[in-house]
Amino acid sequence: MNPINRVAIVGGIHGNELTGVYLIEKFQRFPERVKRSSFETLTLLGNPKAVEVNRRYIDKDLNRCFHNQDLHDPTSSNYEERRAKTIYQLLKPQGKSPVDLLVDLHSTTANMGLTIILGNNHPFNLQLAAYLSAINPLVRVYSYAQDSQKDACLRSICDLSFSIEVGSVAQGVIDADFFIKTEELIYAVLDYLEAYNQGKTLLSDRTFALYEYLGIIDYPRNQEGKIQAMIHPQLQGKDYEALHPGDPLFLSFDGQAIAYEGKSTVYPVFINEAAYYEKGIAMCLTQKQLIYVDPSESSNKVGGSAGMGKSNPKAD
Repeated sequence: MNPINRVAIVGGIHGNELTGVYLIEKFQRFPERVKRSSFETLTLLGNPKAVEVNRRYIDKDLNRCFHNQDLHDPTSSNYEERRAKTIYQLLKPQGKSPVDLLVDLHSTTANMGLTIILGNNHPFNLQLAAYLSAINPLVRVYSYAQDSQKDACLRSICDLSFSIEVGSVAQGVIDADFFIKTEELIYAVLDYLEAYNQGKTLLSDRTFALYEYLGIIDYPRNQEGKIQAMIHPQLQGKDYEALHPGDPLFLSFDGQAIAYEGKSTVYPVFINEAAYYEKGIAMCLTQKQLIYVDPSESSNKVGGSAGMGKSNPKAD
């Protein structure tokens, strides 16, 4: 693979996720913190208008505005669609070198800890994820490897890309602990890229856990679309923990437990994320796989599936 020449760090795609907002402000005040000798580092505030009013977005979720076809559509009906095109042009300018690697900073109200979200399973992304999980046992790796033509997230515009998602952090709040941990993780990424460009190998053979997206579960709703149950107390805050068939999933408002009726064990993430209520998502389901990474090889192999299947479990 070619050397990494340009790296972009983007924060504030959602205006009320202040970890990324204030890290970008810090990096722009102190650019030497993210400067490395072998590549250029760009820092960008994603959604300035939403940041000003401390809201997730103005007209439309900006992190759903990066469909390839929409980015090349000359019409734009709202602010976020126009902003997405501006960001795309900044990161992939016509006639100039595009960004080689993209880091997108987010926070969540769910108990996701320090999560790396991969938009695809490119070998370089897996090697970097393996390295980060090796140097920091708190790091978890979540793969949302979907059809790139259907993915509308910012990370979809670059093959070498990932999001850093930290939480739980309330919307519109800065959490010092997660701010510091996210900053340290960014420096680790930049140091890894610097070593890669210099031909150094920082990672030995490594097996790490990859939580692979399966699908979503919505809250139980009535015919009018109103929520009829909440996350069960035994599941609340248990992101990345095993959910077995028959385990309690929801608790109705009259106190009735609703069990998970899938056929296999899954690992929920983004449980009870505040921003997902409007999207009809109570949680995302993942399967846990063990991925073997050998930095001397150009490919990565699945070393085991921890007893998981490929079917999409669901709860009725």
